[in-house]
Amino acid sequence: MGRVLDRLFHLREMRRWRRAARNALSTPLSELRGQRNRARDLRTHLDRLINVADGRLALPLIGSSFFPKPHGTDWSWRPELWRGPLASPGLSSVPTRSTLGGEVTLFHDCEFSELTLRQLRNLREADLAPYGLRMDVFKFDGSFLSLVIDLPETAAEGMTRAHLLRVDTIIESEKPLEIFARLNIRHGPNTEQIVRELPLHEQDVMVEFDLAYSRLNEKRIEKIWLDLIFEAPEMNQVILRDLTFCRHRRAAL
Repeated sequence: MGRVLDRLFHLREMRRWRRAARNALSTPLSELRGQRNRARDLRTHLDRLINVADGRLALPLIGSSFFPKPHGTDWSWRPELWRGPLASPGLSSVPTRSTLGGEVTLFHDCEFSELTLRQLRNLREADLAPYGLRMDVFKFDGSFLSLVIDLPETAAEGMTRAHLLRVDTIIESEKPLEIFARLNIRHGPNTEQIVRELPLHEQDVMVEFDLAYSRLNEKRIEKIWLDLIFEAPEMNQVILRDLTFCRHRRAAL
């Protein structure tokens, strides 16, 4: 009986809101203002329910850190934004140095920001990451745009110049663009920087940073972070379906 009553109540509410939407152009402003406020309150709860339901009902499994790794991998990681739902899933008119989650920060030098960031749920069976990141760029009056991903302290534990650090990602964009990955390793007063262009024309978008070509002081590593640098991003939508890191030793020569 309870389910029948819930169903009837739901149908009645649907009819009421459908009628309100249909008559919005002619509704008196005093009444329309109240409807708008009630609709906004309702939308907040609906969006929260949809976000949680999508997370629980869809694949892949929330919290998953599974992804293919090269033989000999001794450290691997998928950032939290791609693993599970964030408390605040999106930002609009994003100022520089804005963070999404605890590990991703957006940097730019736009005078007027027309940028949005939003975490989205990956629903394709082919996706291994539970979540992705969508970035919408409209008018862009700056000279640089980058996403910075802070790696955890465990990435530095045991790191040597005999290691390769590999970054794999799945990227979609409305228009072609260039994206560069810059690895930064702070060791003492110095910071090593290695830059690679992401091969977006290839099916598997992967770059490896060979630490043998750095002047890394292995005993003084303090912090590691990755910059994803977007060239000419104006009027484009970029979706990072996945982003993973792994570290393995170079094959013996």
